[in-house]
Amino acid sequence: MTATLDNRSMRNTGQGRLAFMHRFFLFLVFACFLQLGNFAQAQVQVALQGSGTSNKFPVVIADFAGPNGKEIADIISADLIRSGQFEVTRTQALTIDSSGTPNWAALSTLGATTVAYGSISGTTANYQLTDTALKAPLEAKNITEPQMRRLAHKIADAIYEKMTGVRGIFATRVAYATGQQLVVADADGENRKVVVNSPSSIISPAWSPDGSKLAYVSFETGKPVVYVQNLATGSRQAVANFKGNNSAPAWSPDGSQLAVALSMNALSNIYQISATGGSNARKITDSAEIDTEPFYFPNGSGLIFTSDRGGSAQIYRTGLGGGGASRITFNGSQNVSGKISPDGTKLVYSSLRGGSYSIALQGLGSGSDQTLTSGPNDLSPSFAPNGMQILYVSSGGLSIVNTDGSFQASIPSVGNVSSAAWGPFTD
Repeated sequence: MTATLDNRSMRNTGQGRLAFMHRFFLFLVFACFLQLGNFAQAQVQVALQGSGTSNKFPVVIADFAGPNGKEIADIISADLIRSGQFEVTRTQALTIDSSGTPNWAALSTLGATTVAYGSISGTTANYQLTDTALKAPLEAKNITEPQMRRLAHKIADAIYEKMTGVRGIFATRVAYATGQQLVVADADGENRKVVVNSPSSIISPAWSPDGSKLAYVSFETGKPVVYVQNLATGSRQAVANFKGNNSAPAWSPDGSQLAVALSMNALSNIYQISATGGSNARKITDSAEIDTEPFYFPNGSGLIFTSDRGGSAQIYRTGLGGGGASRITFNGSQNVSGKISPDGTKLVYSSLRGGSYSIALQGLGSGSDQTLTSGPNDLSPSFAPNGMQILYVSSGGLSIVNTDGSFQASIPSVGNVSSAAWGPFTD
């Protein structure tokens, strides 16, 4: 959540101001928190927690023939392990005869009927996924990508989709804010690149739907201002620099608009602005309390937001035309930073329960929820673009959890991470 700090000055008389300050201080305490086998361990550098192997897909990953073949196989294996859905066995390059047929007898001793192998030539991988019991290929294709790590991620995506029926997310990227930097990395936390260096704090990264831009908030002018950064050109533009505080950007599904929290001449409300900036801001919520952290429904029918209008921070939904808003979270003394799943059926958020902030998941329309993590400071959740995992900030680092809560892993990051976002599919 991006708190609108200047809102404290909006109520400035007598006991009313003191009462407001006491309640709003509690709201801001949370905001400060929010912003502010052996091979697998060697490659992924994460602490893994799971529910065993009984429900996982067994697969053997062989070294690929050619340049960087072992490293590519290692990355593929780490990706699949990190999904929490695969039991991976590694082996050396397979013995392939002149006709391209592998040694089936040798493969049968490796403990899994599905084997992935291939060869690297230049920027192209000839990848095959084979069923050793049937002695037949399940999939064979050429995958071309000039960047070696991304090539490996794309092969892992192909394996994941073939075996689960769900599109893989290993070739996607994540963004996170750490102090005065905005960082973009591969979904495994590697291949990091600082895309923004600021003289002041940066918070609240948000990906454009096509993955080409990041909206974020910077305090470099002495107050929060929303910027949009073009990742290809490095150029940026201030798109929300209205009177008061400008915070918590969220992209519309078509990428043409941003929902932002603006204080203007009152407490924070939700507005819609053009993603290219301008002086027009259309008010969506109209509350005497604090409304912040908007997020659009994937079909563009409305949005959710965090508000303390009921006396504590909770998540509400509303249409884009304004009007009434309905509360949708009820378990937990505070529920904040809500995001809707890509298919529009689930809500993830950070929930304060028993003194700890944990990641909770709720089926929209059901009212029932499930806590996926145990805290104590699990914040800023974000769905993977296939909806199968959730990225979140855990005590200043990055972690992921499966949406059924069965598997968790930490992801390498730099600095003290305050907020994060998982990027979209781009291919």
